Amino acid sequence: MGRGRVELKRIENKINRQVTFSKRRNGLLKKAYELSVLCDAEVALIIFSSRGKLYEFGSSGMIKRFKTLERYQRCCITPQDNSLARETQSWYQEVAKLKAKYEALQRTQRHLLGEDLGPLNVKELQNLEKQLEGALALARQRKTQIMIEQMEDLSKKERELGDINKQLKIKLEAGQNLKTIQGLWSSGQLKTASLPILPIVIMNLFCK
Repeated sequence: MGRGRVELKRIENKINRQVTFSKRRNGLLKKAYELSVLCDAEVALIIFSSRGKLYEFGSSGMIKRFKTLERYQRCCITPQDNSLARETQSWYQEVAKLKAKYEALQRTQRHLLGEDLGPLNVKELQNLEKQLEGALALARQRKTQIMIEQMEDLSKKERELGDINKQLKIKLEAGQNLKTIQGLWSSGQLKTASLPILPIVIMNLFCK
């Protein structure tokens, strides 16, 4: 028995739906390519996934693709919709310019990374070299500035630590002098009769 006719309806399982979309999308793109090659047809195919991702095919490149869409508009839009058609055409042209600019920026980025340099001529390579040298000079200048700032911070911390060290040294010497006086008193070298001259002894000890 032959296989029964399958009812077309939305696939509920998310994974199965994504797998089916991927397979049928590739098949549709392949058929569009084959149709354009075998029959010399002008084909433009646009697909948006459920997540909003764009898949497209044009038989003769990006610019030709927009011309195909303009041709479709001329065939399908009534004279009353001419203003809408002109506006839509303007948007298509703007999108084409932005896409071309984006691709040019991508090429420039690859060139700056040292990739895809084969098609460049001597003048273009010289301009690229100047750009890289300018970027390198700016990077070195910024690195030098950061190093100077770090050295200034370290010098400031060194001065602060030096001041703290001096203060600690004064306190330490004061503590040692106090212990010396206590030792003299305990050993009996400082008697009660020496009390009038004790301030002078303390002053001499602290002034050493």
